[in-house]
Amino acid sequence: MRMRTLGNSGLFVSELCFGAMTFGGSDGIWGQVGQLGQDEADALVRSALDSGINFFDTANVYANGRSEMMLGRSLRNLGVSRDDVVIATKVASAMGGGPNQRGASRRHVLAQCRASLQRLGLQHIDLYQIHAFDPATPTEETLEALDALVRAGDVRYIGLSNWASWQVMKALGIGRARNLAPIVSLQAYYSLVGRDLEREIAPMLASERVGLMVWSPLAGGYLTGKYSGGSDGANGRLKDLDFPPIDRVRGEPLIEVLRTVAQHHDATPGRIAIAWLLHQPVVTTVLLGAKRVEQLAENVRATDIQLADDELAQLDAGSRLPVEYPGWLLDRPDDRRA
Repeated sequence: MRMRTLGNSGLFVSELCFGAMTFGGSDGIWGQVGQLGQDEADALVRSALDSGINFFDTANVYANGRSEMMLGRSLRNLGVSRDDVVIATKVASAMGGGPNQRGASRRHVLAQCRASLQRLGLQHIDLYQIHAFDPATPTEETLEALDALVRAGDVRYIGLSNWASWQVMKALGIGRARNLAPIVSLQAYYSLVGRDLEREIAPMLASERVGLMVWSPLAGGYLTGKYSGGSDGANGRLKDLDFPPIDRVRGEPLIEVLRTVAQHHDATPGRIAIAWLLHQPVVTTVLLGAKRVEQLAENVRATDIQLADDELAQLDAGSRLPVEYPGWLLDRPDDRRA
């Protein structure tokens, strides 16, 4: 397991991050994502630690706070030293019915940080992320609230999640102009069947030295190949929760390329899909969610795969985005400055 610095910071995180979204669900969307109990959570956290993962991600909204509670309990049950793990959580989603119980206002961010610390049973959060852009709150207000948490010692680093490129860039500019705690990471969807991030977000992250945490690297399980040919994946998650959205017409040929490359490595298509992400320079860490220890162990083995140049070219050809303006203009081969 390799370690990488998170963006332009001195914080080292494992190239794979364990995502605790499957913890504690009972009904609704969280029941569809995962319904793991404490014993199962403990086993998965132990397996992640044993594999070399030091990075764990959750959110206040996952299973209405139960994910944070169970992750914190697992760390205590397993006797994990606080210095050995990096804990990330998120804020912005609705945690109640009132208008001030959601979003990225100073009031909500400060209140939810305290609530997350209590649920996790920790003295500080290593990475506190704004889960979604809040159009009702000035970005300045959000960043100043995060800066206050860093200065108070409740939070060590700050990040964003699911923000557009222009929104991230605006936040970076405001933070630099006001000398606020810097944004070190963006958590975003990226996969072989969902490469939209490459148009604007990836170049911006590389330019500004912001780390990328990838969620849903297997596109909700689609890239395992179990949904190809119109299959419902033996009642897999995508059967009831079509998220993230997938262009299956474009995806079908890609699955065949994945299977071909996987066969060469005596691996599964899913491992190849994760390995491809780990080969992308903009990626800092890839989040793995799992319901079983065996599933987690299988995906962790993606770190052992070294893809050859021709294999990367095959995967790129089978998944690349259609060229859009201004890309076709900027990529002119006769541009000497490029």
